[in-house]
Amino acid sequence: MSKPPRNPASLALKGGGLVVIAVVSALLWWLIRHEPETTPVADTPSKTGQYQYTLVEGPQVTSDCASKSYGDTKDFFTRTPCTRLSRALYTTETAGQKALVSVVLVTMPGEVTATQLKALTDKDGTGNVSDLVRDGTFKAKDAPKVSTSNAAYESHVTGADVTIVLTDFYNKHSDKPVLERIAADAVRLAGDLRR
Repeated sequence: MSKPPRNPASLALKGGGLVVIAVVSALLWWLIRHEPETTPVADTPSKTGQYQYTLVEGPQVTSDCASKSYGDTKDFFTRTPCTRLSRALYTTETAGQKALVSVVLVTMPGEVTATQLKALTDKDGTGNVSDLVRDGTFKAKDAPKVSTSNAAYESHVTGADVTIVLTDFYNKHSDKPVLERIAADAVRLAGDLRR
């Protein structure tokens, strides 16, 4: 009994179908393997924000965090030295009011010590890294003292880096909710201090 003759068009269709399946499978596999990594918003501060800032002092860079801090935070750095400290001051304006913003970027030896530093400075009464007003570097007479209880505070950890922000209005203006928004927004300025 002889085999029925093969239809070349049918063979081409079957072969073409297999090629399409192979191409789609390869494309799906590539997409799965190369899906971009997503980072939670909380882990990476945004590069753009609500306020615009003008640099007025710094950045000043050192590796001696203990001499640039006070209270329990100074004791912490004495036991656990940082690898880099960068400090700067900025101003921003909102609704006709000017605020002074201190941004500090501390690089610790690793993520564990960075997290420990953030936990320490987040507590009241434990000291902090001295901002450039507190240590007398920025000598403008009208500058608010951003390390008082009137100021707003924000901190953020990214890997071994800890960002600490303090801000207060000039002329004793008071609006804590706005200050807190400025402090949260200014965390992104740490990117300028990594250079």
